Order: sequence, then structure tokens, then C-alpha cells
Amino acid sequence: MSALPTKLEALAIHGGAPVRSTLLPYGRQSLDDDDIQAVVNVLQSDWLTTGPKVVEFEERFAARVGARHGVSFSSGTAALHGAAFAAGLGPGDEGITTPLTFCATANCILYQGAMPVFADVSADTLNLDPQEVSRKISARTKAIFAVDFAGHPAALDELGELAKGRGAFLIEDACHALGAEFQGKRVGGIADMTVFSFHPVKHLTTGEGGMVATNDARLAETLRRFRNHGISSEARQRQEAGQWFYEMVLLGFNYRLTDIACALGLSQLEKLPANLARRREIAAQYTEAFRDLNAIVVPAVREEAHPAWHLYPIRLNLEMLAVGRGEVFRSLRAENIGVNVHYIPVHQHPYYRERFGSEEIYPVAEDAYGRLISLPMFHSMTAQDVEDVIRAVRRVVGHYGR
Repeated sequence: MSALPTKLEALAIHGGAPVRSTLLPYGRQSLDDDDIQAVVNVLQSDWLTTGPKVVEFEERFAARVGARHGVSFSSGTAALHGAAFAAGLGPGDEGITTPLTFCATANCILYQGAMPVFADVSADTLNLDPQEVSRKISARTKAIFAVDFAGHPAALDELGELAKGRGAFLIEDACHALGAEFQGKRVGGIADMTVFSFHPVKHLTTGEGGMVATNDARLAETLRRFRNHGISSEARQRQEAGQWFYEMVLLGFNYRLTDIACALGLSQLEKLPANLARRREIAAQYTEAFRDLNAIVVPAVREEAHPAWHLYPIRLNLEMLAVGRGEVFRSLRAENIGVNVHYIPVHQHPYYRERFGSEEIYPVAEDAYGRLISLPMFHSMTAQDVEDVIRAVRRVVGHYGR
């Protein structure tokens, strides 16, 4: 590892030569000829949607994550909405979740006319703090929405017990955590419902898409109906049975995932072990490279967890720097390192401020937000890409260090 640069070395933001000549994004999809051919095969088939590839993808995905059932959706957000519906959330109910997440986690509670209640996060993992959840849980709590921040599983044992004690559901937002493990079990078969995303920056992609994994057959059936207009049967089932009759039994949405997308998902699923291994390798390299930098706090990993590393979020020890997070962020972007920030706390978004106007603060989440920077993390990163990130971070931190 190269020595920490001196403050005399000009950063790109100050006119120096950038570490890279082109921008390295924080995340991106990785597709090959097999993925393309899988999609072409479906385009040349009889079914573009509601066909056999949907069922095949659902079954193989469920088996991979250790669940009895998988129900696909058109996006991770749609899958979250489906889980909130299946849990029975409605007006007068509450769903407890973290403020440090993408807004969809809380929005799905609002979609059902229920109220999101935020609880602060643990200082190490930035996942829901069970002690804070226990302070917020009430007779109105219908579900706890635990987010596996950056791919590190939440405290699923403690949160599960809290939910069970109130007769509520534990819904795990594992959109970051495909392939992660908790206490030796795969994420997907632990919570009452576990939600995954197949956005291009995730561990596998279907373009857009999502899945709810569950061991409960009744929940799975409700989810299937909800994503298909509330209709009790699907087009392929009726065609195979030679029937035309169908009934709408609940108010659902068109949240179906196409056969085109599922074919891509099936091809991508075969690459998941290699993708996970590469992400874990990159995370280990980052952690080792930044271990000696007092101005950086690397992500914590609890003993019972095996993270999936959707993100690699560092926190800046601002007391050791002469500038704030914004200047560090801009300096890294000038070096052509496509850093990002995850996330603006949900309660600080204008929509939530204007409609709910809560004065409550969440000290751990809010402090973390002011320090967080997500470094590039995707499985097709080359060895040179990783070295460029390490060099740029050390260069910028070395320049601004007190």
C-alpha cells in the first residue's frame, strides 16, 4: 500500500490530475452473452409475460434463499407494497421502520393508509436498534420493517421476538442483502416476509424487479393475487385448464414481473455465488486499506452476520478532517470516483416534514447521515478499479487530514 500522500499533492478539485480519466460509478449491472441469449429466447417464445419463466424464476429463487415460496413483483418497491398489504396494514395501524433507508420502505406503509413510525439505528451496523423499536411498539403496531443496511442483516432474532410478542409481522427489507446470512441461515427464510430488489445496482438484475420470499402459503397466495389485480387465477393457469372464467377477490395492482425479466433473472441467478464472492473480496480489500486511516470508520460486521455488501459505506471522522463531508464528496467525484450517499433520513424529506411535522430526532441515524459516503461496490469492478478507489480515498483524506 502506498504511503499517505502529503498535503502538497494537488487534488483534482484543485487543479491536479485525477486518479482516473473516466468516472467509476458507485454501482452498475453486469451482463454477458448468456444473459442476452436468455432474453432473446423468451422474445422468440409464446409467452412474454405471465408465462412459464415467471414460475421457474420464483421457484429457483426461493430455493436459493431458503424459503418455501417466492412471489415476483415488478420492482422492489412493489414487493414492499405487497408485503405491507399481505400483513394487513390499513388506516389506524402503524409500521415501525428505520429512518436510514430509501424512502420506499416507509412509503409502502403509507400506501396502505397506515402510519410509519421511525426508530433509531444501532451505532455499529446502522440497522434498526431493537431497544429503540421496543420503545415505539404499541397495540397499533402491525409490522416491523427491518432494513438490512448495505447488505448487513438486521437483528432478526430480537426484532422477530418483538414482533411475535405483539402479534405483528416481521418484514425484512433485504433489497441490499441477497446472499447474506444471519446466524448461519440464509436471508430469505427467517422473517415472515423478506423483500428483495433486482435493480441494476443489486446482486442480480432483471432490469427492474423484486421478490417476496416467505414460508407461509397463505401469505404467498395473497401476494400473488395482489400483484395480479386481485384476481384469483392467472392467464397461464386458465389457458392450461381451457377455462376463461376468473374472479377479482381483492383490490390489487398490476405489479407483475414479465417472462422477459424472469429469463434474465434466471441467467443472473447462476452467477450469484461468484458475484457475492467478488463483492466480499472488494469489501475485505477496502477494510484492510483503510484500517490505518483515523479519519475513516469502516463498516462494522457483527459475529452472527455474513453480509452481502450491496454498499460499502464509510463514515468520516469529521473531527480528524479540516473540511466537511460535502467537500470530501466533491473531491472524490473530481478524482472520477463515483461516490454516493445512502441515505437522507426519510423523516427529513420535504414530503414527510410537511405532512407529519414531527419534532422527534434520531441522533444515531442523523449523525451517521452527516458522515456517510458510499464507495463504488459492484461485482464487475476490476483490480485496477479497486486500487483507484483506495488511492483516491487515501489521497483526499490525506490532503484534508488535520
